[in-house]
Amino acid sequence: MSAWRRAEGYRAGMYGEDVLSGNWRRRKVIPEVEAEADLVVEDADSGFCGAVVGFEFGAVVLEDRHGKRRNFPLEPAAFLLEGQVVTLTKPAAVQAPPRQLRTASGSTAVSNVRAQVAKASRIWVEGIHDAALVERIWGDDLRIEGVVVEPLDGIDDLAGAVRDFRPARGRRVGVLVDHLVPGSKESRIVAAVTDPNVLVTGHPYIDVWQAVKPERVGLRAWPVIPPGQPWKEGVCRAVGIGQPYEMWRRILSSVNSYKDVETPLINAMERLIDFVTEPPEPSAADRQ
Repeated sequence: MSAWRRAEGYRAGMYGEDVLSGNWRRRKVIPEVEAEADLVVEDADSGFCGAVVGFEFGAVVLEDRHGKRRNFPLEPAAFLLEGQVVTLTKPAAVQAPPRQLRTASGSTAVSNVRAQVAKASRIWVEGIHDAALVERIWGDDLRIEGVVVEPLDGIDDLAGAVRDFRPARGRRVGVLVDHLVPGSKESRIVAAVTDPNVLVTGHPYIDVWQAVKPERVGLRAWPVIPPGQPWKEGVCRAVGIGQPYEMWRRILSSVNSYKDVETPLINAMERLIDFVTEPPEPSAADRQ
């Protein structure tokens, strides 16, 4: 019997045909259960079964045994716990002993510190998906440092964008580039940028989507798309998802920390953050 039928059968048995008939005060009440970490439940409507791994936008996040994650609203009688219909509630805050907190990037979290006013230095990424993923993992660190991430519309005119920005001492640019491998179009574009106040680095993946570990998205591996075909659209066809925005929403929701992305992306971002936050060396006039 499906989860949905079990849930509906339970509700029918509880209420009967007339919810106002009989002594309604004595009817069985659906139990409320705190959605503690690692509690395994089943969504009554979809049959998705997974362990509680967190909360997001008022919904509980479940992860199945394959690592796939989905969000479900905390609605009454929406879940099955060992075959019994329950209402999940968010656990009350528990006073825990002090411990060293970490940001999504793995850095030590700093409390009671306001984000700095944006500095002149910038980190550029190729598009809005790159910017969203960087924010997801390194956003807390960058706000503390006062570094703004700006999406470019591709890097075809990277040299022109650098000229317009006019990098200088204390006004650096770090650029994150997709598919930065020897012999690629991207590598030729990057070679034309020689300003010492600009650091261009990147990762080998065709798109930043591919920098997310495939198992986090419920895949064994990212699909191989033949050359000449739009990569994102090809991925969507291969996994049976209609539109790239739907796939991107699935990808981004699967990322909670640096552990969910591949090492080359982590290394590239750490280099860029170090570069744009490094204090400028004093000029000859300053040293006098």
